[in-house]
Amino acid sequence: MTSPSNPRAGRADIAVPGAFDLAAISTGLAFGASLPELAAALRAGGAAGTAVVQAPPGTGKTTLVPPLLANLAPTPGAFRVVVTQPRRVAARAAARRLAALDGSPVGDRVGYTVRGERQAGPGTLVEFVTPGILLRRLLDDPGLESTGAVILDEVHERGLETDLLLGMLNEVRQLRGDLTLVAMSATLDAPRFAALIGRAGAGGTAAEGTADDDGGPAPVVDCPAALYPLEVHWTPAAAPRLDGRGVARGFLDHVADTAAEAHAAAVAIDAGTDALVFVPGAWEVSYVAGRLRGRVAGGTEVLELHGQVGPAEQDRAVSGRRPGGPARIIVSTDLAESSLTVPGVRLVIDSGLTREPRRDANRGMSGLVTVSCSRASAEQRAGRAARQGPGRVVRCYDQRSYGAAPAHVTPEIAVADLTGAALTLACWGSPGGRGLALPDTPPAAAMAEAIEVLRELGAVDEGGQATGLGRTLARVPADPRLARALLDGAAAVGHHKAAEAVALVAGDQRAPGADLTALLATLRAGKEPASRRWAEDVRRLESIARKESAAVGPSTVTAPVSAAEALGVVVAMAFPDRIAWRVPGEGQARYLLSSGTRAGLPAGSSLSGYEWLAVAEVSRAAGRDAAGTGAVIRSAAPLTADLAQAAAGQLLTDAVDATFSQGRVMARRERRLGAISLSSTPVRPSPADGRAAVARALSAEALGIIGWSTAADALRRRLALLHRELGAPWPDVSEHALLADLDAWLGPELEKLAGGASTNSIDLTNPLRRLLPWPAAVRLAELVPEALKVPSGSTVRIDYPDVAENTGTEHRADDGGRPVVAVKLQECFGWAETPRLVDGRVPVLFHLLSPARRPLAVTDDLASFWSGPYAQVRAEMRGRYPRHPWPEDPWTAQATARTKARM
Repeated sequence: MTSPSNPRAGRADIAVPGAFDLAAISTGLAFGASLPELAAALRAGGAAGTAVVQAPPGTGKTTLVPPLLANLAPTPGAFRVVVTQPRRVAARAAARRLAALDGSPVGDRVGYTVRGERQAGPGTLVEFVTPGILLRRLLDDPGLESTGAVILDEVHERGLETDLLLGMLNEVRQLRGDLTLVAMSATLDAPRFAALIGRAGAGGTAAEGTADDDGGPAPVVDCPAALYPLEVHWTPAAAPRLDGRGVARGFLDHVADTAAEAHAAAVAIDAGTDALVFVPGAWEVSYVAGRLRGRVAGGTEVLELHGQVGPAEQDRAVSGRRPGGPARIIVSTDLAESSLTVPGVRLVIDSGLTREPRRDANRGMSGLVTVSCSRASAEQRAGRAARQGPGRVVRCYDQRSYGAAPAHVTPEIAVADLTGAALTLACWGSPGGRGLALPDTPPAAAMAEAIEVLRELGAVDEGGQATGLGRTLARVPADPRLARALLDGAAAVGHHKAAEAVALVAGDQRAPGADLTALLATLRAGKEPASRRWAEDVRRLESIARKESAAVGPSTVTAPVSAAEALGVVVAMAFPDRIAWRVPGEGQARYLLSSGTRAGLPAGSSLSGYEWLAVAEVSRAAGRDAAGTGAVIRSAAPLTADLAQAAAGQLLTDAVDATFSQGRVMARRERRLGAISLSSTPVRPSPADGRAAVARALSAEALGIIGWSTAADALRRRLALLHRELGAPWPDVSEHALLADLDAWLGPELEKLAGGASTNSIDLTNPLRRLLPWPAAVRLAELVPEALKVPSGSTVRIDYPDVAENTGTEHRADDGGRPVVAVKLQECFGWAETPRLVDGRVPVLFHLLSPARRPLAVTDDLASFWSGPYAQVRAEMRGRYPRHPWPEDPWTAQATARTKARM
């Protein structure tokens, strides 16, 4: 959509006496030209209008759309406009900018509310909040009665909480005819959100909506990019960006050095140039900033911008350079990518990396991983350099990596732990997201796992609906597991210590060497920039714990807990499946978690001497820290064996584990904490345990666990031939058939094995005889004899084919599935008629052997052999075996097993 040709004429139309002066506020902001179009679109939809605003960062949409909606109220000040920002620093910065342009103090007409901080009052018309704040308001007040309009900013970032808000606010609009909903995006995905809020808000889902006025998509109001010319430079590092431990330090050195050189060159041309450096996380920000401070020219200010620095430092970084102040380099996470504009930036240095949540279902862990940022993110980062004049972006990677990156950011709902989201949905009345119009359907497996966690916490019932306890947990600004640990832990360690532990784990701070105890000591001492915010979180959580802890009953931890143990106890209560035990004989750094996952401890960690740990965070990793396990512990606190068992009593088991090994049943009494063995003692198995162990072994290894003696194998082969040729009543003795009816033929022997007897004491010959059909069994020796008497007088064993050959449709090529007699050729002289078994149905296959018992011929037609092939065999063999008879006429020769001299 195009903007009007006369923007000022449009602005007069939306001016409201006593409200915001949009003409003054929009000066110099590109989106000002689109305000009349947005106002018309919202008015056309009635009081409950919807719209999607698509505008690049820096155009002023965050500054201008909220006061516009406030001015569209039926009467000035009739309702409040709530605007979500995905980050706290962005919410504060947006509120301060709009208040400054309005000429009013923050907290008056324009305010904000973020975790632990509120600047808003009864007269506030526009309030900026984080998505989590608005979610909790919706659960407390599903109708949002005091709110007339909601603006969801930066919906393209696909944060989990913002996605939930889209679905929940659509339902609010179905109940309220006067709620305005606007979604704002910085990318080209706006039509998708327009379909979602337009159709779903009209009473259907995004997939069900129609194209009419009542169910069509919301109008999209766009704004052309307000970019100046932008130079793009590629300066890839010689080494890879990532290694086994994460972001390679060599690459971070390259980013810092590139930023120092590029900024020095830019300042030499224009002293007013500030630089913005993007790296993936707080640790990388600190590392790059530290290296820059040692490289930049005197007077250049290096600032850090990420979630762990305090509000004052954040606000200082996002505010413009002071008049006459030094040049600045701001090193930031993707926090500065699209949520806020940093004034004065004309140079961007981009690492091309970001952190995204990932869930590992197999290991039962989730956390942030470092990946290449999307191409859309890379473009937004670059655009920061060209908002206020010609700019330059230096990408510290190559064009191939850019091309291989995903087009858009991965939706958080697709990859994150959904426990908190599942609780929110349950409290909203849409368990698992059922019936809610969301941008993406939650993955079924991840949602099922999250709901199961909530059931174990007592937060939802069997139908997935929130319980009273679940609603209490939803009011705690933390993961539901931490919320439950806050209430449980209050009784065990006290309200204050429980609040400290939960605030610590729920915060953004990284524990040094994974040691949460060390981080706690630092925060208590006020040595960290985040100490003040943490202390505020502690006070708020302690208040909740005192008010709500009675909802969970007495603690499972009844023994006294020392101050040093309190942190570990609360963490163990929150994450019982992550209690870790150091594996003996595998060094100081390898642990087994109660979930069954193995993980390493970072090298040099002060926790390495502890046998037990309560782990708050573990993630997939490689390299030395993972100790060959594929995972590394990121944060943990010391624990003792007794406290581990008390905190995770639901994982304790005490059972006899019977196994079939080395030919007999053996049993041990195992006490376990999940996958961790606490004790193991040999015991005599009960009959039931023994039978179960034998059954498991038979299921896994079949009858091979007992073994077939020569006699048993011979009998089974004979029975198999009878079943193949005659069928019933002769039994099927294939492995499958025998295993299907074990009690009918092997019952007594199974009882012996279950009682501890060895397989050496069992011969399967007699059990097989139990399967013989009577009276037909009296003919067994006649139909399938064990041996055959040959003309020499010798009795030769008959080799019957394998059972598999007897029962299958295919036979071996050498014997055709027939019984075989291997006998010396001289013992068969004069034998004309080939013997046949099973009432003449099956001819015997003869393997005629040399005196050295090597095969000379294979035949089931002796008469034909003597009349033909024998002559050739005689010619070849009589010189080789002159001591044995090779008569010209085999029909009349004496059959013998002897040499000529002994005949």
